[in-house]
Amino acid sequence: MYRFLWIFILFVCPFYIHAQTALSDLENEYTKASNDISAQLNNAPKYATALFLNNFKPKSYQVLETNLSIATRQTDGKYAAILYAVQAMNYRLDNKKVESIKSLEKAVAYSLKTNNNEAKGYVQYAKGWVFARDKKTTEAVQAYLKAIDYFENTPTTATSYGRFANVVKELAAIYADLNEYQLEEKYSKQFLVLASKQHDPNLTFDAYMRMGYVYEQKYVQDPSNVDLRKRVEQYYLQAIATFRKNESSMINKSNLSYAAINLANLYTGFDREKAMLYAQLANKVSIETANAIHIASSFGILAELALQNKDYELAKSYFLQAVIEIEKSSVNDDNIELALLESLSEISEAQGNYQEALTYYKRYIDKYQSLYDHEKLEITKRLESQFENERQEQKYLKLQLVSDKNAQEIRLMQMIRAQREQLYNNLKLVEENQRERLKFTELESEKKEQQLRLAKLEAEQKNSDLDTYKKLLAFKEKINTYYIIFIVIFILLILLLLYAYEQRVKSLQQQDELHLLAMEKEKQHSKIATLTALLEGQEKERSRLARDLHDGLGGLLSGTKHQLSHLEAQPPDTVQQGISKSIDQIDAAVEELRRVAHNLMPDLLFKYGLEAAVREFAHRMSHNALQIHTECINYNNSLPKEKQLLVYRIIQELVNNAIKHAAASEIIIQLSEDQALLNVTIEDDGIGFDSKDLDLTKTAGFHNIESRVHFLKGVMHIRSERNIGTSIELQIPIE
Repeated sequence: MYRFLWIFILFVCPFYIHAQTALSDLENEYTKASNDISAQLNNAPKYATALFLNNFKPKSYQVLETNLSIATRQTDGKYAAILYAVQAMNYRLDNKKVESIKSLEKAVAYSLKTNNNEAKGYVQYAKGWVFARDKKTTEAVQAYLKAIDYFENTPTTATSYGRFANVVKELAAIYADLNEYQLEEKYSKQFLVLASKQHDPNLTFDAYMRMGYVYEQKYVQDPSNVDLRKRVEQYYLQAIATFRKNESSMINKSNLSYAAINLANLYTGFDREKAMLYAQLANKVSIETANAIHIASSFGILAELALQNKDYELAKSYFLQAVIEIEKSSVNDDNIELALLESLSEISEAQGNYQEALTYYKRYIDKYQSLYDHEKLEITKRLESQFENERQEQKYLKLQLVSDKNAQEIRLMQMIRAQREQLYNNLKLVEENQRERLKFTELESEKKEQQLRLAKLEAEQKNSDLDTYKKLLAFKEKINTYYIIFIVIFILLILLLLYAYEQRVKSLQQQDELHLLAMEKEKQHSKIATLTALLEGQEKERSRLARDLHDGLGGLLSGTKHQLSHLEAQPPDTVQQGISKSIDQIDAAVEELRRVAHNLMPDLLFKYGLEAAVREFAHRMSHNALQIHTECINYNNSLPKEKQLLVYRIIQELVNNAIKHAAASEIIIQLSEDQALLNVTIEDDGIGFDSKDLDLTKTAGFHNIESRVHFLKGVMHIRSERNIGTSIELQIPIE
């Protein structure tokens, strides 16, 4: 997890430190164009951007203000629109969000005063760029798609391909973040084509890096595919070769450390020497360029390599240096801090320092919880903004596609929220586990102290025995006459001890045999109890069937017989009415017979499988006061039919219990397959019960359910809280 987190950070929020040679060339071009207003206004955006990204921020703002004063007096608003767009992005990089929004609004206003599609497209690009940095993904995608429309309908200029390329690069990055890999690959390939047409080594470098990242994502999904890995390596090596070949023209000096970090990440999995080589190169270059993010990334990779060698102290020092560098960075990304805290906790745990590991886990949980709450607020704001934008721009055909993507994003965020809630609960369990380990460590320490005291007592006892033995020798010297008698007695004692030992061994063997017999007897009792419970369930099913046939079908047929037996002496009109009424009663009997037969053996189960049968059961049991939902996630219907019937009966019993005892208004049935297990979850929002009183809830019906689960060799977990609801999870092996 930690390794690919660095790759994400490098693609989304890189820091640029520019080569002095490239900046000098841009300054010369800008100075030479000072006598030509059009040429000066054309060169100003690129020169101002280079100044800003090379940390000459005051001069960059001055160049923009100077040229804006000229551009705003022009009849055509294209120059002012582009310059204000550059100013908006610079302000956003400088964390001046209010000024950035004002400049962006002016850029949009001046774009309405021009027919130049390139200027309009660049303003939309800047708009999407700012939205993306503000985590407004939906608005960013809309702006980028509008920018593409403008660039596709603009004549070719010296800058059009480059600006077009930046748009598709940003779109590829967004779709990578949303796990839309097909769209990411599409725009990444388009970015490579546009970069090759622009003949700009900076764009070519970025295009190679983006293509490498696309195939690296595929390689992560399929690590055994060596061809994918070679393509990743090829693109990253091409990026480094492009940088070194055009080093004097490269605007971004830290691109070398950027590419080296990605290569080191790749080699970490299969070539440790190359990984170390490129990690050290990245560390050296990033320190030279003072790029805090890249320094932290290189230290992170070096820490991973140290962990592979189980050099925990060295790895911890690298991680701590990474923390220091992250704190220096003006880009504050909570995911990096989470990854660092998690790694430090794992290292402390591996070293046996559970107190320190627990401290890092607490910081991780606190940070994670605050980040999760913030993300929930951001999702709410994003959805409100999305609804307003969609209502205002329904006339655009492409907005429908964006709406579909947003709906997918909502579902994705809901799944992420559920996963994060589960992760948060897991982290709590981990914290409790760490506490238990600390307690265990303390007990071990006490045990060692007791062992030490026992050893001292044994030593004292040995010394006492030694004194006694010396006295015995002295006594033997005085009484040599009894020496032989003592030897004989000693031999007899040894023989007696050997005899006692032999008898003890035989006794222990007999006890082991009796224990095995008792265990075998207990297993037989368990099997008998399980079969008895299954037979009781079958008897109950037969009793219920008999009641349904007697009370429902039998009553209807008896009524029909009685009706027909009195028609013989009736008038024809009365006979006709009686026959019609009898036919209606026979139809009701047929319908009752179908219902009884379906409950006994559902046809859907054997025709279409467990999923269809459960969905039909949920639909049949739902009504105005009760909603039963069925969810199937990665369910492949792999369970044999006879086991599917038992699972279906278990689900029936659990749902009926929730309806009868829990007073539930909503029930969720979830089926999923994970490797060789079928997972079944039944949740309700009923009154619940106290888990401490779980044994009291085991009625005959519940015992029947538990017996069926044991018969299927499965396990059952029950979680319930009063006035909140009950969740029952079943895990059944697929054989």
